[in-house]
Amino acid sequence: MQITIDTNAKKVKAALKKKGKDVAASFKKALSITAQEGVNIIENRTADGKGYKDGAFKKYNEKYEAFRRKKGRSTSPDLNFSGKMLGSMTTKANRKEAKIFFTRAAEAKKAAMNNKTRPFFGFSKNEEKQLGKVFFRYIK
Repeated sequence: MQITIDTNAKKVKAALKKKGKDVAASFKKALSITAQEGVNIIENRTADGKGYKDGAFKKYNEKYEAFRRKKGRSTSPDLNFSGKMLGSMTTKANRKEAKIFFTRAAEAKKAAMNNKTRPFFGFSKNEEKQLGKVFFRYIK
């Protein structure tokens, strides 16, 4: 599972032209910081029980809700039972791109299943704009 964010190529080109060669060297750092902000957005939104598409997550089914209650967990959908799935989300960046991914295959599989029912692994248009601002803030 991978997230791709489209950027405004004209804006990037203009920033490069304006700031010169130093910008190219700071791309990796800016992409890395932006990707980590993306993880923070996903984690915070998910903890609030919200997806990036449809607002609030749909409720857990009765059987799973009873199981969560029995285990002392919240019955509000937040995709967090043990913390392993969201905890395995990490980032990697080079000078051209940044990726947000899961470090463990089992957690990536869980995330893919959860994402079908309660879309959380992605960004709304407003969140993409927020990430764009973070990116441009860190290009020096």
